[in-house]
Amino acid sequence: MRSSLIGVLLAFSGLSHAAIQTQEIPYQSPDGTQLVGYYAWDDAVSGKRPGVVVVHEWWGLNDYAKRRARDLAALGYSALAIDMYGEGRNTTHPADAKSFMQAATADADAARKRFLAGLDLLKQQPRTDKKKLAAIGYCFGGKVVLDMARQGVPLAGVVSFHGPLATATPATPGSVKARILVEHGAADSMVDAKQVDDFKAEMYKADIDYRFVSLPGAKHGFSNPDADAYQAQGLDLGYQKAADERSWDDMQEFFKELFGQR
Repeated sequence: MRSSLIGVLLAFSGLSHAAIQTQEIPYQSPDGTQLVGYYAWDDAVSGKRPGVVVVHEWWGLNDYAKRRARDLAALGYSALAIDMYGEGRNTTHPADAKSFMQAATADADAARKRFLAGLDLLKQQPRTDKKKLAAIGYCFGGKVVLDMARQGVPLAGVVSFHGPLATATPATPGSVKARILVEHGAADSMVDAKQVDDFKAEMYKADIDYRFVSLPGAKHGFSNPDADAYQAQGLDLGYQKAADERSWDDMQEFFKELFGQR
C-alpha cells in the first residue's frame, strides 16, 4: 500500500514539473545577419510533433510574438518565433518599426532567406516532425507567411492574422504548396477593399486552396491586447477579444485538418 502511494505521489510530482519550456537560440541568415529565435515546447508531450514558425508584427520579435509561440507549445506544437530584423530587434515606435520593416523587405530574396533560416532552425529541433510544418504571422508577419506560400516554400499551411494582402510576388498556378487561412478584420483601415478583392482574385486564378475569414468590426491588430495602446500614436489599431478568440479557434481547426489530428 505504501509503495503504491509513493508511486502516485511521484507521478503527481512529475506532472507538476511538466511545463512550457522556452529557449532563445542564436542563428544566422545566409547574408551574415545575426538572428535570435525563441523556441517553445511542452515537456509533458513526448516524441515529435508538428512544427510551427511564428513571424512577428512590424514591431519586431517582442513579447507578443514570444507569447504566441508559448500558446502554440501549450497546444502541443513545436513552436519557434523567428527574427526577421536581426539581433532580436524590436520597438514600440511606429517610425522605427517602419524603418525595420522596410530594411527587412527591401530585398525579397534576402527576406525569403531569413524566413528559411528560421524554418531550418525549427526543423533542427529534435521535437519537431519535419514532415509536418506550418507558419503563422501577425501584421507584417502575416504578409511574410503569405509571400512564403506564394513562393512555394514547402509548408503544409500558413495562417495570416491581420496581415497585408498585396504582394510583389503573386501566386501562379502550381506555385503554392501550402493551404492558406487568412483571418482579416472587416474594419481594418490598413487593408482596403481593393486589396481584399485583388487577393481573392489572385487565389482564384492560381487555383489555391485557401479560406478567407472576415471578422466583423475587427480593426488592424485585432489579436494583440496591446493594440489599443498604439492609438495614441495615430495608428488605427484595436484589440477585439471576440475576433482574437475566433481567429485562434479557426487556426486550431485548420491545423487539425492539416496534420490529421481529428
